[in-house]
Amino acid sequence: MPTQQTEAAVTITALHKSYGNVRAVDGLDLELAHGSTVALLGPNGSGKSTTVNTLLGLLTPDSGSIRVYGHEPAEAVSKGLIGAMLQQGAYPNSAKVREVLNLARNLYRKPLPLDLLAETADLTDLLDRKVNNLSGGQVQRVRFAFALAGDPKLLVMDEPTVGLDVDARQLFWRGVRRFAATGRTVLFSTHYLEEADAAADRIVVMTHGKLAADSTGEEIKHRFTTRTVSFSIGTDSSEGLDRLPGVLSVEIHGERAHLRTSDSDATVNELLATRGPVRELELSGGSLEDAFLSLTSAAAENQEA
Repeated sequence: MPTQQTEAAVTITALHKSYGNVRAVDGLDLELAHGSTVALLGPNGSGKSTTVNTLLGLLTPDSGSIRVYGHEPAEAVSKGLIGAMLQQGAYPNSAKVREVLNLARNLYRKPLPLDLLAETADLTDLLDRKVNNLSGGQVQRVRFAFALAGDPKLLVMDEPTVGLDVDARQLFWRGVRRFAATGRTVLFSTHYLEEADAAADRIVVMTHGKLAADSTGEEIKHRFTTRTVSFSIGTDSSEGLDRLPGVLSVEIHGERAHLRTSDSDATVNELLATRGPVRELELSGGSLEDAFLSLTSAAAENQEA
């Protein structure tokens, strides 16, 4: 598997797709760097599924363009540049895992070796197990390996861990990280926001067919959530805390002050400058879920206006 690539994996330019009067994707511009792992988030109806389907050549856009390593989506699929793991699809119950994976391998001119596929997806000990004897998590790992059979440069996954328990999800993502570590590109959609935060090095949020945010998880949390600065105030006065830069509210619980702030750096710097050393200083940030709700709520308000 190659580990270096200079060109973009995916380039989406001015993409539009409507269903009747409904604009599913509305002028989307997006570029994915080779070797990146990107989470595509958005509420139902945000356009993310339509974007994925056009990327895979399953839908034709009304206007705009998509290139996957310089090729049209259909051509990229035919060349084996894209591996897709969608929610739909099933395998014959009586088939063994080995047979399913060899079926996938026979679809490509230069497939990955069976042993490497099994190792990547943690299926080595399950190759002679029948599909109908697998757990839900094991079936998902078979589907993952099936998507990798052609040695793709880009792996696209739609809600890959839906319905799996925590252990199965962790095992699945171990395989994805193993694949991504070879320098390949991964794009996945999910409703598990903590999963996106942990697995992706870049997060794209869509609302109403447009980009609402595109950055790292940390940057999105920093920009779209408030943070809390707390410290031991003891018997000192809380006067003036509400006037510190960035402070939105002040709460005193026992001997601790809790400052909700939109700019934790400015708050802490001024706090130390005006009050001197403080004890037991702690900073806590909003979660990706908080940021996601903030983004989607703002988009809904703008849409209604």
